[in-house]
Amino acid sequence: MSAVTVSTASTPAPALVREPEGRPQRKGASGLLAVPALAFFVVFALVPLAGAVVLSFADWDGLGEVGWAGWRNWSGVLTDPVTGQALLLTLKIMVVSWLVQTPISLLLGVFTAGTQRYRALLAVLYFVPLLLSSAAVAIAFKAILDPNFGIGGAPGLGFLAQDWLGDPDLVLYVVIFVIAWQFVPFHTLLYQAGVRQIPTSLYEAATIDGASTYQQFRHITLPQLRYTIVTSSTLMLTGSLTYFDVVFVLTGGGPGTATRLLPLDMYLTGFSANDMGGASVLAVILVVAGLGLAFVLTRFSGFARMSSEQEGL
Repeated sequence: MSAVTVSTASTPAPALVREPEGRPQRKGASGLLAVPALAFFVVFALVPLAGAVVLSFADWDGLGEVGWAGWRNWSGVLTDPVTGQALLLTLKIMVVSWLVQTPISLLLGVFTAGTQRYRALLAVLYFVPLLLSSAAVAIAFKAILDPNFGIGGAPGLGFLAQDWLGDPDLVLYVVIFVIAWQFVPFHTLLYQAGVRQIPTSLYEAATIDGASTYQQFRHITLPQLRYTIVTSSTLMLTGSLTYFDVVFVLTGGGPGTATRLLPLDMYLTGFSANDMGGASVLAVILVVAGLGLAFVLTRFSGFARMSSEQEGL
């Protein structure tokens, strides 16, 4: 009987096939996904912007024929003292709003990021203004601040019976207060999300080392939130260039021109003075100012070079 020989030689494992380095990846499918967003941006952003630029050199009242005005619209708007005052008011409301909203939003965001149930309940209450429309907020505060029938008529609150919206020295700060009341919840939400992304191991190590709550906030929380601060500040400052509905309903730009911000000045120039060319000039100025401000914040804050905060942990 012949013996059956069994080969014990091991079959060599198939070699792993690796893609050559530097080989271009297929981007056709992923590039197509950006087409709808790009088309939306072109149709609803670039085309209207181009139209505003063209109209800024035109003479048009909004109804009749469009004529050519050249640089007359630009020179008229840039030398108009009302526009200069509107620009200064816009810069003032931008800076003061940032100084008011940033610390409040930051502290509320850190507070609501806790895991306690009562903080979650308070967080829900804090976010209620975010659910209301700007027009509704302005109408409500206009009734509350009425010197005859507003909150000043309540028992013990007679000192609040002032003409808040009729005093040129107070009205701008009242507008800033209303804006802060409405938009602080949004920025609080940003800071709350940022705080919850901070690794708890950092706080545990700091507690072991004997760091106080203030020291943990200063040396851990604030540095870890630097990119959140840049994001919030960018949205806050550029958003200051678009405050229209609140101011329009609350004061209408008055008393006089005390709250005639650039967006409101653009509206009144176009639809009250029937000067669409001048309004288009103001629109272009607002767009350039917003883009320039966003570029400066992202360029010089290091936001463009953003890296993971948890790198190395």
